[in-house]
Amino acid sequence: MLVIPAIDLERGRSRVVFWPGASTGVGAPTDRPDVIAARFVEQGAPMIHVVDFDGARRRAPAALDAIGAIASRVAVPLQVAGGLESADAIRLVFAAGATRAVLGMETVDQPGTVRECVAVAGDWLAVGLDPRPERLAAFPWRRPSAPTLPELVGELTRLGVRRVVLAHGGLQPDAELLSSLVRTYDVDVLVAGGASDVGGIRRLRDAGVAGVVLGEALLSGAIDFSAALEAAA
Repeated sequence: MLVIPAIDLERGRSRVVFWPGASTGVGAPTDRPDVIAARFVEQGAPMIHVVDFDGARRRAPAALDAIGAIASRVAVPLQVAGGLESADAIRLVFAAGATRAVLGMETVDQPGTVRECVAVAGDWLAVGLDPRPERLAAFPWRRPSAPTLPELVGELTRLGVRRVVLAHGGLQPDAELLSSLVRTYDVDVLVAGGASDVGGIRRLRDAGVAGVVLGEALLSGAIDFSAALEAAA
């Protein structure tokens, strides 16, 4: 299972200051996303996940310069989320240096848009979903009733999507549900915010999850990156 460091971008900077030596006073804090990404890649990160918060608010990419700075500094795949709701938006972040794109949940009720995005990004496309039942029920669906998570994943795979990113908002994910999704559908399941310790990482690994995306937990030092890599192996 991949352990993927995440950097939340706001006004071109990381929302969380990274200072790996804070407890000993070694090194210097930084909110530069390219520096943070490079540090994690040096430690073995196989990919970097970037969330464009300004883009999510504007519903269009807003961190192209920061994405370009990261892409020019690291030689691993760069996965971008936030503000991606169309094929043109994906083209923009790819031109800036991204190699993977995560569509917002707003697109799941728009099969035509999803097909267009698959045509642009192919296997490098993912769709972000909030798997919590109450969030699914509250989402403004264009259909008569709210679908279940398995129903959504099934729909997306039939449209050509081969990767989903499930955001858990800090809550422990349902390992049995994750395992069922992995067994049932031809899709890579990534979990964002679903582990608060190495035990949580092991549970995701054992469920067959393809990757865990960790942001503040890694940047704050709550989870040691080398220990996370070992737990995921």
